[in-house]
Amino acid sequence: MIGYLFLSPWFIGILAFTIVPVIASLYLSFTDYEMFDSPNWLGIANYQQIFTNDEQFYESLIVTFKYVLLGVPLELGFALLIAIMLNKGLSGLRLYRAIYYVPSLFGGSVAISLLWRQVFGAEGIVNKFLAYFGVDGISWIATPEYALYTIILLKIWQFGSPMIIFLAGLQQIPKELYESASIDGAGKISQFLRVTLPLLTPILFFNMIMQIISSFQAFTPAYVVSGGTGGPLNSTLFYTLYLYQKGFISFQMGYASALAWILLVIIAIFTAAAFLSSKKWVHYEK
Repeated sequence: MIGYLFLSPWFIGILAFTIVPVIASLYLSFTDYEMFDSPNWLGIANYQQIFTNDEQFYESLIVTFKYVLLGVPLELGFALLIAIMLNKGLSGLRLYRAIYYVPSLFGGSVAISLLWRQVFGAEGIVNKFLAYFGVDGISWIATPEYALYTIILLKIWQFGSPMIIFLAGLQQIPKELYESASIDGAGKISQFLRVTLPLLTPILFFNMIMQIISSFQAFTPAYVVSGGTGGPLNSTLFYTLYLYQKGFISFQMGYASALAWILLVIIAIFTAAAFLSSKKWVHYEK
């Protein structure tokens, strides 16, 4: 009984802040709840509206898919590259590791997103750098063709967290394997493809799952960089930003709840697909 007594605050917290809100959200997704009015049951009307008569839903979905499918591989690739460099036995490894990790702590913050807005603005650092070479700059975040890619760059810049995990995995690979590969005549590229990469696949899989989930949930960079509008021309209208607009600007909480549950299903599908495909390319030590 004493054990349950000590655990009771945790159970109360889980019940009050997780289980009850989740159940309430599912119920509200079938209603016309608008924050200040009592909810009325609509059945699947919200979901029908989303899939059959909501162009912005599909626009936000496409933008988010682009962000995930481009940002996650580039971030993981860059993180792995830096981890391999740091694994070469550099002096001051702890300092470099800390320096590279810092962006992941602040990359999703409002302050960094505001900084990013200034860097890629019409009078930003990027355009001033291009001016030295006689290249006319543009307002990157105000141009539909480039706005999303500036946010993808911000994601890549947050490579510190997966980099630390990659580095830990690299340091667990026995050096004897590389020595044996060298004796067999394997070069650096062959060693990477036949020794390093296969043994890192569990780490790569873990990082991929975590980054896919966090990328689908990304909100702050798009909100700050676009000023909460998802512009220009909805080019940065992330799914979570569209959900926010419906829930907290239009006060269509029932509709926003339906959007949230669709997002949950999408993340679940991507995660399940990753787990199913992992049987073919993730190699665990036996």
